Amino acid sequence: MVTPARPSRRLILTGAAATVVASTSSLSAPASAGPRRAPRAPETVALPNGLQPEGITSGPGTRFYVGSLAGGRIVAGDLLTGTSNTLLAGATGRSIRGLFWDSRTNLVWAVGSVGAVGHVWAVNGTTGAIVQDTVVPGAGFLNDLVVQGNTVWVTDSPLDRLTAIALTPGGAPTGAAPTFLPLSGDWPAAGGAPFNSNGIRALSDGSLILNNSRVGGLWQVNPMTGHTTEIPVRGGPGIIGGDGLVLDGQWLYNVRGSGPNQVSLLRLSQAGSGWTARWRGARTDETLDVPTTATIAGGWLWAVNARFGVASPGTASYWITRMPAR
Repeated sequence: MVTPARPSRRLILTGAAATVVASTSSLSAPASAGPRRAPRAPETVALPNGLQPEGITSGPGTRFYVGSLAGGRIVAGDLLTGTSNTLLAGATGRSIRGLFWDSRTNLVWAVGSVGAVGHVWAVNGTTGAIVQDTVVPGAGFLNDLVVQGNTVWVTDSPLDRLTAIALTPGGAPTGAAPTFLPLSGDWPAAGGAPFNSNGIRALSDGSLILNNSRVGGLWQVNPMTGHTTEIPVRGGPGIIGGDGLVLDGQWLYNVRGSGPNQVSLLRLSQAGSGWTARWRGARTDETLDVPTTATIAGGWLWAVNARFGVASPGTASYWITRMPAR
């Protein structure tokens, strides 16, 4: 692994969040109980050269998992120590995009494809064994996923539907064939566009939240009917795009929601059967280089840099960037 060459780190905060977070020059891991302090968190975590990462998830603690677009590896490691190794070896033609770790089972759910065929994999978070491999017929571009109770929900960017993978009440795979939930209501139809729906998370009332890479905005989905309503966003520049979503209580992080090297920060509020969002600023950093997804771990926000457009992606350096969560 090679630590990326970069100038001294400088965090940039925009919007209301700039009044909340202090300079990173004094940031370190929170103190533990007693006289000892937890290890200082690194500013960046190096990933293997040529990995071409896209998805990131974390748990338990500061353990992380990053998937590869090229070869479909999954790399696991620790965000505090900066160490990593291969959890799932690559395979010819495989591409892995979104990831989600389920604390109930220690399964890392991964979405992607082998050639033109869509797949959803359940991978043991310790051994790397593939516990279940679900083929999704007719998939376009399976992009991101979330585990909600007894279902894994998957976005398919060019198709106006969600893919559902059934689980047991305890979160174990059932082996059942996937089913599909058409998106209706206010949802902006893809109309042949290659990237429409992208990030997905589960809200506290049981509904789902999506972003839209093509038209922007945030969208609430009824998982029983597929009926979709737009979530009003108050303040800020508006949500003009988006890749991965992170939900931490009422705080929503939308990667590239307001700029190519920004993570938008919003606070969600429930309003009757719907939701509203208020702009609370954006996170950005000089080490961000086309971030795609992010995760919360150890009290910080960690974004993986896909570096789309970099010269020689098969040998380029890649890394994860640490930023304040609030």
